[in-house]
Amino acid sequence: MIRTVPTKPYSDQKPGTSGLRKKVPVFQQEHYAENFIQSIFDALDGFKGKTLVIGGDGRFYNREVIQKAIAMAAANGFGKVMVGQGGILSTPAASHVIRKYKTFGGIILSASHNPGGPHEDFGIKYNAGNGGPAPEKLTDAIFEKTKTISSFKIADIDPIDIDTTGTVKAAGMTVEIIDPVADYAELMESLFDFDALRKLFKSGFRMRFDAMHAVTGPYAKEILENRLGAPNGTCRNFKPLPDFGGHHPDPNLVHAKHLYDEMMGPDAPDFGAASDGDGDRNLIIGKGIFVTPSDSVAMLAANARLAPGYKAGLKGIARSMPTSGAADRVAEKLGIGIYETPTGWKFFGNLLDADMATICGEESAGTGSNHVREKDGLWAVLLWLNILAARGESCKQIVTEHWATYGRNYYSRHDYEEVESDRANALVDELRAKLASLPGTSVRGLKIANADDFAYHDPVDGSVSKNQGIRILFEGGSRVVFRLSGTGTSGATLRVYIERYEPDKSRHDLDTQAALADLIAAADDIAGIHSHTGRPKPSVIT
Repeated sequence: MIRTVPTKPYSDQKPGTSGLRKKVPVFQQEHYAENFIQSIFDALDGFKGKTLVIGGDGRFYNREVIQKAIAMAAANGFGKVMVGQGGILSTPAASHVIRKYKTFGGIILSASHNPGGPHEDFGIKYNAGNGGPAPEKLTDAIFEKTKTISSFKIADIDPIDIDTTGTVKAAGMTVEIIDPVADYAELMESLFDFDALRKLFKSGFRMRFDAMHAVTGPYAKEILENRLGAPNGTCRNFKPLPDFGGHHPDPNLVHAKHLYDEMMGPDAPDFGAASDGDGDRNLIIGKGIFVTPSDSVAMLAANARLAPGYKAGLKGIARSMPTSGAADRVAEKLGIGIYETPTGWKFFGNLLDADMATICGEESAGTGSNHVREKDGLWAVLLWLNILAARGESCKQIVTEHWATYGRNYYSRHDYEEVESDRANALVDELRAKLASLPGTSVRGLKIANADDFAYHDPVDGSVSKNQGIRILFEGGSRVVFRLSGTGTSGATLRVYIERYEPDKSRHDLDTQAALADLIAAADDIAGIHSHTGRPKPSVIT
């Protein structure tokens, strides 16, 4: 029943910040998915007879690769696999299942917020036994295995019915199809005051949640409408579709503009939110106000004690380096640690496991806590709802009061998507070459205090991660950060992060792009964005 199939290596299977992501036709090449899955298994030790979690975000090609992964897990000696019903398992839910049932690890099939469909994106990533993304040491080992692979093992079994919960045997391995929502919903109920949230909705509180035809739909429908009593219709686009309804499942102001427009309209609900393809990102919009992801991290941390799961306080806050410094001021006031890491949720894992941080966040709309080892979109939405219920104030009141207390970090990210890789790399190489000469010079009336290429020294295991983003720091606390993203599937995405701290309460109502105009111009002067990319403006501004 077990076959060893000869194969040849592919040269392009280097995992990015969150697994291997390529276009579907690439994954459909002969043995392409099998090669990568076998390389994961070959890079691991000690899993014989152990349990593996398998799930995904429901995108195109999800169901086919799940069948391959089940058959290969059996052939390689796993004792059991736990698979989300219908192939559905959000990334944070998968992390929770791994942790709750103490499984060996998990394979998550997702390309996160990227589009889905026959010619769109697909992805495979491995999560370790702590529930978090594989650390760099392991992803490097997986990549090395992909370079030399000569065969893979697969069991000759009939396709598994993944649409019916229950347990079956396949090639001597147990296959359990689980309800993808139940364990996660139970976890949320242990963290938040569901009684207070029921009262909130019963009082007439109106909310709109857009699941973007992605994986969070069944979770939001069950928790918000079925358990908390939100009116039917609160959850929109809640059925996961292989192509996400032909839309881009990225909860930002471009791809969720309809939600933004509704929340800024005359009959806006009290609170609006959305999540992405695999359920690990979030968008928060109050009536008449958009909350930036960087601000959201800070505001959740400042108010977390209002939720039962965090009433004892926080051990620390961690944020990715490009994320604004708003959370730093909260940590300082609370007297707890603040940790600045590279982009990529895996860097938070050590801090969470060491109990040094409780809440973590990224400017790319990822927020989470020590309840799992992934960012968690619906968790952030529920914590916001808990805070709104406990304080009895609107989202806008909470935001403006926070700025009055801590100051406002004007912040924006400019994305230049699918830039030719050679052009993007040339921009970064030239910028790196002149970093040493920048301090002390002035651009657009702004004096550069320091310039470096961010390196992270992990306080837990002592590892060092270099070249994690170029920082231009100006006198007065403003900064510009340049970084090439590792989450796309074609070309390169240049991300430019612009930030200005404003302590003056009378200047907290400026338009963000106007408040940052001189820094935006300075960024182009310093890096030659227009000349290198040929782009007169960014693809996306958030």
